[in-house]
Amino acid sequence: MPDSEDEPIKVVLDANFFFVAAQFNVDVFEELANLLNRSFEPVLLSSTQKELQGLAESSSPKLWKHAQLALRLAEKCSVVCVEKGLKETYDEVILRVAAEWKSPVATNDRELRKRLRKAGVPVIFLRQKRRLEMEGAV
Repeated sequence: MPDSEDEPIKVVLDANFFFVAAQFNVDVFEELANLLNRSFEPVLLSSTQKELQGLAESSSPKLWKHAQLALRLAEKCSVVCVEKGLKETYDEVILRVAAEWKSPVATNDRELRKRLRKAGVPVIFLRQKRRLEMEGAV
């Protein structure tokens, strides 16, 4: 099935990507729309949702505050239920699903970005604390 320009592109969001909004006061959804210049569907994997919920239960007041904001932003995403293997990390789930869907991943995690690029998955990240950039083609 060919990719249609009017068909929304799925963008998988990593947990730390939601923290960009809190840390740098960036509207990540508006920035994604500007960057992609087409309709998109922000996707939150169920495993990433669990990771955010775990962070929201943190004892660190700063992390708790950022995680609460992240969970509110996550409400704008479509949640997709995925299985997380026993020995699989949250990042490995993102890598597996994004590669399978051929979808870009929005993350600021340097190590995950490297692994995604190596697998040929486009990566969206924050550049200069104010704008999004993409490595790889959609």
